[in-house]
Amino acid sequence: MSRPDLSVTIAGVRLANPVIAASGTFGYGCEYARVMDVARLGGICSKGLTLEPRPGNTGVRVLETPSGLMNSIGLENPGVRHFLDNELGEMLSLGPTVIANLSGSTLETYAEGARLLDDSPVAMIELNISCPNVKAGGMAWGLDPAAAGSAVAAARSATRKPLIVKLSPNAPRLVDVARSAVDSGADALSLVNTFQAFAVDIERGRPVFDNVTAGLSGPAVRPLALRMLRDVAIGLGGRVPLIGLGGIATWQDAVEFIMTGASAVQVGTATFANPHAMGEIVDGLAAFMTRKEYSSISDMIGLAL
Repeated sequence: MSRPDLSVTIAGVRLANPVIAASGTFGYGCEYARVMDVARLGGICSKGLTLEPRPGNTGVRVLETPSGLMNSIGLENPGVRHFLDNELGEMLSLGPTVIANLSGSTLETYAEGARLLDDSPVAMIELNISCPNVKAGGMAWGLDPAAAGSAVAAARSATRKPLIVKLSPNAPRLVDVARSAVDSGADALSLVNTFQAFAVDIERGRPVFDNVTAGLSGPAVRPLALRMLRDVAIGLGGRVPLIGLGGIATWQDAVEFIMTGASAVQVGTATFANPHAMGEIVDGLAAFMTRKEYSSISDMIGLAL
């Protein structure tokens, strides 16, 4: 059998393979170029961007947990304009498909951020709707179907770029949020973002994080993320491509997500422990597909549904 075709197409954009560096875990890609062959990846999601620069949260920002990692970074970033003028050029030179991750606190900031990115050479926009809606008392946009739909519609109105919407696992009605995002213009969905978690500093008798709660990621959340992917895949019935993430660390994990309906996967926390994890996943996928005589990724998508 000839070498299997690992390429995938998401919302009209071709990726050389289905392995994407997750937002917030890989910088802009350049930071890892000295450690691994970044060109081997299918795509890179930028660090989360907001319209204006953000300093991020104070205090402890990262805490290791059994089989996971908690983070309270607070979307520290230089702002969309700085990204376009400074980081994007080098990011594009790396080779993988460039995906800009965009966050917002109001409908206006989502729309203006999307408008700026629309005039850039990024291939796709990934809309993070796990951010607080400042006009709704701080509740995340992605927790409510109507709020999620309004955020997606605001970005959709401002860009022609393919729009991936990144879903929060903390939504009580995740499938309804997914439907609302698609109805409002999402071309693809990525799921899931980090799980809300809490930790205590027992010496001080206080929360570890200044922001009190923090996002949990890593292998501990993988079975939960996989179940949520299954729910959305069945609930949407193939309306848009899905990108799976949440604790993926090995090629076997990636195959599980693909067989549960994902057209591609994102890898995040695993890279901190093993900078070569994504390259190993690409190699492992190719070897597995050869052994099982799968000629393309599409042969595996949704097999376990």
